[in-house]
Amino acid sequence: MDIKDIQNLIKFVSKAEVSEVKYKTKDFEITIKTPLAGNDAVYAQPAVYHTAPQAAAAPAPVAAQVAAPAEKAEVASDDSKYVAIKSPMIGTFYRKPSPDKDVFVNVGDEVSAGKVVCVIEAMKLFNQIDSEISGKIVKILVDDATPVEYDQPLFLVDPS
Repeated sequence: MDIKDIQNLIKFVSKAEVSEVKYKTKDFEITIKTPLAGNDAVYAQPAVYHTAPQAAAAPAPVAAQVAAPAEKAEVASDDSKYVAIKSPMIGTFYRKPSPDKDVFVNVGDEVSAGKVVCVIEAMKLFNQIDSEISGKIVKILVDDATPVEYDQPLFLVDPS
């Protein structure tokens, strides 16, 4: 199973709103755990294990809530005037260049196109992530030192 298949599986699981899925073959096992259906968190945090095969477990039942889509629609309409700076890769998000340095940007800071806003560590390499737009940071969507997925929104910027 390659990384694209894993990414597609994660997207499928998050859209299906199940809490946990295990996929096993004779030499590969992946467990994807997501928040329960209806929570505000959208992105799955995968846990990958390379182990010997075991008995397959059935996926958890789908839990549905009627009020959740209305709440998500309100949040989306409030943030529609902002532009998201998204992660160009999978890795670990850091707001600082190193633990003893200050953060790259805070809420309320002005950024210009090309300014470094964070770093993402992938395979022991720290990649600087530049802003593609100019504007004011209005929200930081990811906690420091947490995993991020490809195309996951990291910051919201008010371009006006």
